[in-house]
Amino acid sequence: MAAGSIVEHILERYRQVVIGRLVEELPHSEPAYFYDLIPYYPSLPGKAIRPALCLAVCEVLDGDATLALNTAIAIELFHNAFLIQDDVQDGSERRRGAATLHRSFGTGIAINAGSMTSLIGLQRLLQNRWLLGDSLTWRIFQETELMMRHSLEGQAIELGWIRDNRVDLTEDDYYRMCLKKTSWYTCVYPCRLGALIGKGGVLDLGVFDSFGGTSALPSRSKTTS
Repeated sequence: MAAGSIVEHILERYRQVVIGRLVEELPHSEPAYFYDLIPYYPSLPGKAIRPALCLAVCEVLDGDATLALNTAIAIELFHNAFLIQDDVQDGSERRRGAATLHRSFGTGIAINAGSMTSLIGLQRLLQNRWLLGDSLTWRIFQETELMMRHSLEGQAIELGWIRDNRVDLTEDDYYRMCLKKTSWYTCVYPCRLGALIGKGGVLDLGVFDSFGGTSALPSRSKTTS
């Protein structure tokens, strides 16, 4: 089997597990245009590379991937929440071959569904307390706060450039924006969580300081320890 085919096979295996559990375990309740819209993006074709990275890194470090599955599902929920909001902010009309959520159901409904998708992701991380213990669960929450801050700051940088029609940017400016807006939550965050879980929390995350140039960014917010 070719290397590309092997990667695609592994990604599909992870995707089926993560998306299957994600959709199956979503709350099913009222009101209309709320809980029933949360599976909209996850159910569309996609690679689910972020949760796959989390699970793969956990396994590479001889960890139990079943203990990382809950976190991997949360990662995918955060990703889909970002997509819903990003599509609204960019005025996108298509996502994964289908109409974007706000084009199909309206901007207000889409933003509300995106907020709930993030909340369900946080609820999944809370469940780690019984899977991973208090200390490791707290470290995962710290990493999640850091990821969200970088992602939102990166989005703000890009939106500000568009608003002000900036044309004086350098390659370093663009690199920093990409690292914060996309790279952190796509690669850095899932790998860090997979490593933490794989090593049972006994890991100095400083080993990631040179990963993707992340040493150029602050590793902790002032409100976390």
